[in-house]
Amino acid sequence: MANPSEKHKEVKYPERQFYFPAQIVETFIAKGESHSDRPLNRQFILSILAGAFVTFGAIFSVLIAMGVETEGVSKLLSGIGFVTGYAIVFISGAILFTEVNVLLPTYILQRKFWIPKNILKFWVVCYFGNLIGALLVGTLVVASGSLTPEFYSELTTYTEHKMKFLSEGTVGWFQILLSGIIANWLIGMAAFLATAARDLTGKVLATTLPIIIFVAGNFQHSVANMGYFSTSFIHGSEYSWMEFLFFNLVPASIGNLIGGGVLVALTFTYAFKEEINEERLPREEAE
Repeated sequence: MANPSEKHKEVKYPERQFYFPAQIVETFIAKGESHSDRPLNRQFILSILAGAFVTFGAIFSVLIAMGVETEGVSKLLSGIGFVTGYAIVFISGAILFTEVNVLLPTYILQRKFWIPKNILKFWVVCYFGNLIGALLVGTLVVASGSLTPEFYSELTTYTEHKMKFLSEGTVGWFQILLSGIIANWLIGMAAFLATAARDLTGKVLATTLPIIIFVAGNFQHSVANMGYFSTSFIHGSEYSWMEFLFFNLVPASIGNLIGGGVLVALTFTYAFKEEINEERLPREEAE
């Protein structure tokens, strides 16, 4: 008969299916370093892909909620639709501006010297790559004639919600900036939770709640707005490109930088700075 103490020694706890917060921050540092070290042409290609995938998510968010009269259910479905685009981005390794707003500041905060020029170039390449990807998908979708007039009517409703601040002038501009802060705070947490998960299912599910919140709340995510407006403009929109750029995209992008860089990167890096070990950075996670 086995000794009870020997039985106790044989018990093994299952391995954790998630990272602790300090490990997540370490992974952010490794990813920020990996992204910034890539040649610009590769960064640009991955950025175009991210803009394209997010635009597919934006289009699906409209399609899946069409015809649903109950507002809460419609917003829930729209959020789930957008999750598909973000999940493809995160899992494929494509480079999204609003995710970079979390990864690069986390990496920069660990550096002992000033920000190198290649990081600033990367930020710019990522931003314009996302915009080109959004325009590419918008052009292909409209030219294909695959979507119905009902879709474009519903898309117009979405863009009107995004541009509702236009009539507020300067006050509206700062409201968009604040909304952009909230949006990237949530997207940053989606990246945080997805990084914590150790399997594919966990990563997809982890992104779901923060993204549903930002979509349902009409918070201003610059790349998502690129997706909605690119398709809308190519099909025909009541708004001009100048109105979109100066009364939506610019303030939303500034807000996204603040939301991701300050409310996610800075706060978690500071909170767990004593536990971060740069010698054990999981660089294989960033490959």
